[in-house]
Amino acid sequence: MEDYQWTFGKFVLGIAVAGIGFIIVWKADWMMNNFGRIPFAEKYLSTEGGTRIFYKLIGLLAMTGGFMHAAGLLEPTVASFVDRFLSGPPAT
Repeated sequence: MEDYQWTFGKFVLGIAVAGIGFIIVWKADWMMNNFGRIPFAEKYLSTEGGTRIFYKLIGLLAMTGGFMHAAGLLEPTVASFVDRFLSGPPAT
């Protein structure tokens, strides 16, 4: 596996993505009012608040991914999961 090289640009990008995720979580009601309800979210997440929960989950994923990218943990984590699930069965 290659070494992850931390740069200032990656840090700034990660913090920006985390900030966008925070805004999505903070303004989930505004987003629902302007972009409408999501039928999939309304059906599977809740009766009336599914779309808000969906927007908040998307924001939390963006925040987590942004902070992981800023800290240099996103690429190694994703590479580990890809290796684990796509490497095939262990040799016997």
